[in-house]
Amino acid sequence: MATATASPRQERQGAHTLKGNPLTLIGPQLNVGDKAPEFAALNQDFKPVKLSESAGRVRLISVVPSLDTGICDAQTKRFNEEAAKSPTVVILTVSMDSPFTQKRWCGAAGVDKVQVLSDHRDRFFGPAYGVLIKELGVLARSIFIVDKAGAIRYIEYVPEFASHPNYDAALAELRKLANE
Repeated sequence: MATATASPRQERQGAHTLKGNPLTLIGPQLNVGDKAPEFAALNQDFKPVKLSESAGRVRLISVVPSLDTGICDAQTKRFNEEAAKSPTVVILTVSMDSPFTQKRWCGAAGVDKVQVLSDHRDRFFGPAYGVLIKELGVLARSIFIVDKAGAIRYIEYVPEFASHPNYDAALAELRKLANE
């Protein structure tokens, strides 16, 4: 099932760095107002989850390189706390970690309010959202907020691999959209 809308050959250089060294992102640079690309990623039971399954709800997609790193750990836990306070929104975390790794990490971290999804097997999400890092084979840290109608209303491509996203800005937009 190939649901990615981006050509895997489309590449962008310099939009993301690791300790100042440029990395290549595969896929388009999405913009606020674009229709959110459909994707399927695996849940911890190896079942595909599509973005369209949560249509009609506000969705925050938190993208992390690997849950087993400090910033990714903190980012996912932060959004898990927010998910507990915002039952009307859907918060997804997507990484290249295998579903086995995600399940182990979620159990150890007590993360149970966000849907943690793996792009490891099919790599549909990364190229569709322009966040697959060619040199590392992981996803670039980023945040996308999709409104009830399926339009992207907030995007943050975190420019440095080892930096946190702007949690306050993302959560302010999430709360605004949840109350519309």
